[in-house]
Amino acid sequence: MSSSPVSSPGAAPYYYVPGPSRWPLLAGLSMLVTMAGASGWVNSMSWAPPVCLAGIVAMLVVLYFWFGDAIRESESGLYGKRIDLSYRWSMSWFIFSEVMFFGAFFGALFYARAISMPWLADLDHQILWPDFSAQWGNTGPAHIVDGFRTMGPFPIPTINTALLLTSGVTLTIAHHALRAGHRGKTAFWLAATILLGAVFMGFQVYEYMHAYRDLNLKLTSGIYGSTFFMLTGFHGFHVTMGAIMLAVILYRVMKGHFTADNHFGFEGAAWYWHFVDVVWLGLYVVVYWL
Repeated sequence: MSSSPVSSPGAAPYYYVPGPSRWPLLAGLSMLVTMAGASGWVNSMSWAPPVCLAGIVAMLVVLYFWFGDAIRESESGLYGKRIDLSYRWSMSWFIFSEVMFFGAFFGALFYARAISMPWLADLDHQILWPDFSAQWGNTGPAHIVDGFRTMGPFPIPTINTALLLTSGVTLTIAHHALRAGHRGKTAFWLAATILLGAVFMGFQVYEYMHAYRDLNLKLTSGIYGSTFFMLTGFHGFHVTMGAIMLAVILYRVMKGHFTADNHFGFEGAAWYWHFVDVVWLGLYVVVYWL
């Protein structure tokens, strides 16, 4: 491929480089305010909650205008194939970082179950904790954790699994519809995907209420409670973010954005959603069944 700029009328330049932007600086300041408020919040500072919330709102405003600039640049034809490739690599590395993020929590769960518990229950430790049993979901060797019941796979986790798997199918149908130029069908199946994600989150909220109210299962319920809520909670956060991304894509589809051959915004959000689906499958097996 030639390294010279594309010269055909209306074609994107070889590699579009935007001018200086204030958004990175404002995003950094917003995150600084957010984290300052969060650190004060966990230390019970009275000023911290509104500061943290103000930082979050400021960050959302920055992202709205920053992404708006990128969308306008794309829709005006400034992005060529190399910009598209850059976005694809960026999204790929972002998802890889998310794989490592969840890998750390799955690793903590594996270490607690496969290494720490058998070690604490071996013969050398029977003198210290004679009543300790290496059964997952215990109250610890010293029994300092309040008693609780573990969460099983039925019915809510299994229903949620069906919901997410179905959402992956509806999103794939929407993608094929977009590639075929059927904008109305694309919008319909995208909306169905978002609705399935919203129902998933509704069931998860109910599951958390059930855990706290009926099972006495809390974030403070030892290593079981902490790994359960960290894994399922962060996954729920990712489902929420994915649904927001798809809602933005749905809005853009209805506004007439994207073409059959140029729609990486859709594809990037779809990659993220399918990643969330795969994480849930691993979580469903390891957390609820094993």
